[in-house]
Amino acid sequence: MRATARAQPNIALIKYWGKRDTEQNLPAVGSISITLADLFTTMRVEFDDSLPADSLVVNDRQNDAMLPRVSRCLDAVVGGDRSRAAVSSASNFPIAAGLASSASAFAALVVAADAAAEKQHSREQLAGLAGMASGSAARSIYGGFVELANDGDSIRLARLRPAAEWPLNVVVAITATGPKAVGSTQAMETSRETSPFYPRWVEQQQADLDAARAAISDKEFARLATVAEHNCLKMHSVMWASRPPMVYWNATTLECMDAVRQLQADGVPVFFTIDAGPQLKAVCEPTAVDIVRERLAAAPGVEAVMVTGLGAGARLIDDD
Repeated sequence: MRATARAQPNIALIKYWGKRDTEQNLPAVGSISITLADLFTTMRVEFDDSLPADSLVVNDRQNDAMLPRVSRCLDAVVGGDRSRAAVSSASNFPIAAGLASSASAFAALVVAADAAAEKQHSREQLAGLAGMASGSAARSIYGGFVELANDGDSIRLARLRPAAEWPLNVVVAITATGPKAVGSTQAMETSRETSPFYPRWVEQQQADLDAARAAISDKEFARLATVAEHNCLKMHSVMWASRPPMVYWNATTLECMDAVRQLQADGVPVFFTIDAGPQLKAVCEPTAVDIVRERLAAAPGVEAVMVTGLGAGARLIDDD
């Protein structure tokens, strides 16, 4: 009763920020994302009646802090009367640093657990289970361009376009590798409760979703760039106006934003987006990837640059 799955993080172009139901982990707004190809989390799950308790190893280190959340997810997938589980996870990118590591981790976890326990959930059911553990994880079940929408008391996902139909690149500028000071779940609740901009954020989201969906349908890069950057900056404005304020950027984040603005002024097809962390993701057309990588690598304070295309959704891999 064991299986191994791999999932990639997804980067939201139209952001999810805030929950309308914290018990079910349902988002307050819809979102549109791209699933990455070359950043990934590999998750191995083994159920064994002889184990005294669940265990979790993350990147070769015991992780007791995340274990209760993982156990709850396993209960949701398999059932509370399941055998105890040994779970091991490894990511090839910084975790808990604003790169959607929880999305890839929980997407891989539900796929591996479902296979190990032979539950045979549908893809849609796996997305719902992943989303209960991490709101953005539902999107990593699918590849390419994905929309997550509210649908009554559940979530609904739509695959807007496969990765191969619009093979954009993403250049990730790593500006800090440590974990962020405030987790996304706590920060979202603070924003919902205290930010004067939060109601307007929710109110305007549908227009941004419509604009981005149309741009993806038409493969219009400039239109997608405009709405994605605007939506990103609105989300961070909500955070900044919270009490206490959540400012995830650092000086290097701003240097990277300036580098992207200079590239845009030179006619380079690129735009930025930033999640709840200090890392900047520059989305660009394939013809621009080399110059975007060069400019971001040269920005003061950048620790590393990672380049990826768009990829597939969560899937089982050989368990060796």
